[in-house]
Amino acid sequence: MSIIKIKDKTFRTFIPEEEIQQRVKAVAEKINKDMDGKNPLLLAVLNGSFIFAADLMRYLTVPCEISFVKLASYEGTVSTGQIKEVIGINEDLHGREVIIVEDIIDTGATMKRMLETLGTRDPKGLHICSLLLKPGKLEVPLNIEYVAIEIPNDFIVGYGLDYDQQGRNLRDIYTLVEG
Repeated sequence: MSIIKIKDKTFRTFIPEEEIQQRVKAVAEKINKDMDGKNPLLLAVLNGSFIFAADLMRYLTVPCEISFVKLASYEGTVSTGQIKEVIGINEDLHGREVIIVEDIIDTGATMKRMLETLGTRDPKGLHICSLLLKPGKLEVPLNIEYVAIEIPNDFIVGYGLDYDQQGRNLRDIYTLVEG
């Protein structure tokens, strides 16, 4: 286990890279089975999910496409609760199987907004895939079909997740050490 410092906060190793990769591969295998013959569109939510989405794509064996959308709801370590759509969706989703690829789901507010927005575009199916899920913080009912790892309500960083835009490049996932 290692300790790192990002800006004014200290973090310790929580989930090592090897375990992350095993879990991502397991999620990809489930998607491969469920989406056989369907050519799904993966819709990765930026910025946090870009590393997860890239690794997930490399494990997928079914024909698939990827696109990106950017929503912002965090400032520092807390969700603002205000979701701003920054970059929209350009693809035609009519009749498509769409898999929303998210880095983390905590309250579920961002995902609820995404589902409402995408549902108006007449997709055949909307599926949720998240690297991390905080079941203890979930405030809205969601059918999350693909979850790599369930975690407690800790603040985490690494593998695409940031603290004030820092730490996304870390290969492991780290948790905040309370001072």
